[in-house]
Amino acid sequence: MDHLWTPWRMKYIEDHDHEGGCIFCLAVEAKDGDENLVFFRGDTVYMILNRYPYTSGHVMCVPYAHVSRLHDLSEQARVEMMALTSKAVEVLQKVYTPDGFNVGLNLGAMAGAGVADHLHMHIVPRWLGDTNFMSTVGETRVVPESLTETYQRVKAAWEAFAEQGT
Repeated sequence: MDHLWTPWRMKYIEDHDHEGGCIFCLAVEAKDGDENLVFFRGDTVYMILNRYPYTSGHVMCVPYAHVSRLHDLSEQARVEMMALTSKAVEVLQKVYTPDGFNVGLNLGAMAGAGVADHLHMHIVPRWLGDTNFMSTVGETRVVPESLTETYQRVKAAWEAFAEQGT
């Protein structure tokens, strides 16, 4: 029998019901780095790695405003959110060379939002064959890269992309 070791999941298992406040608002208050996973701060939104990713490179674009409905965001925040989402797709394409992407919002708990009261845009790199029996039958995701390594790769590529002026 093979064993799949995922020691980083224990923190989620033990603390997933922790009532410490909104995870996205708390991330804004923390110092950037591979602990809070924020790798870029814009004027109205910021970029953060998903702590429990579907795949390596799964990032999110999150507004500073704590709102659950898209129309409650300022126009500036909606525009910046789309601009940074577009940039994230380009950066992740260079870092991971995926076959495609899932990009979107889950608005409301019934739509699949894990944090329903603070909207956020998911940018998920996808590869042919990345959905297999582990996700489908085993309800387990296999992510081949640590969050620290993902953070370092994405942040470096993000900064290099900015330096190119594109």
